[in-house]
Amino acid sequence: MSRITSAPEAMGDSRLKAGRAWLPALLLCVGLVLAGPAAGQEAARLEVLDAEGERLVSLPMPEGQGWCLEWNHSVEGFAVLDCYRHREGRMVLVRSHLPDFAAGLDHIPGRGRQVSDGEGGYWIEDIDEPVPGNAYRLRVGAMRVNHRLVIDGTRISLSQLAENRRVTVRLTLPGEQSPSTEP
Repeated sequence: MSRITSAPEAMGDSRLKAGRAWLPALLLCVGLVLAGPAAGQEAARLEVLDAEGERLVSLPMPEGQGWCLEWNHSVEGFAVLDCYRHREGRMVLVRSHLPDFAAGLDHIPGRGRQVSDGEGGYWIEDIDEPVPGNAYRLRVGAMRVNHRLVIDGTRISLSQLAENRRVTVRLTLPGEQSPSTEP
């Protein structure tokens, strides 16, 4: 006995087959997005270089990820934070935490907005200033100042690596030439 298919059933069947045809392509695209950079492709990196260009720190820094530079205030001793984010290939200062209005610590009107941290200090939010050239120089303080990078709760002491020396903190993008490590 042969089956007679109505027109609506036949149309539904052809739509189902067409839907199945694009499924492998969709799964491939989703897989590529979830896999991240292709094999052999470099990721952006947060680097700290000494005055001779030798890498002291080199960490993957994918688009959207952030980090902070934390140090102890030289007079008061409390921790101060400047927080950055990799945003569209740029190193961007996004916020700062200041636990007090101590020497040199204040909010500049028009540069972000000041909000309480609930503990007597304050955050300056929405600074959103790109760092020129994706790099800045820093004179690393002694251990009592203890300049450190904070990334996902991990702290890397720059003072242990380069106490009282000049370093460059930079965001290096894929394909960019990093400075030579040779003298």
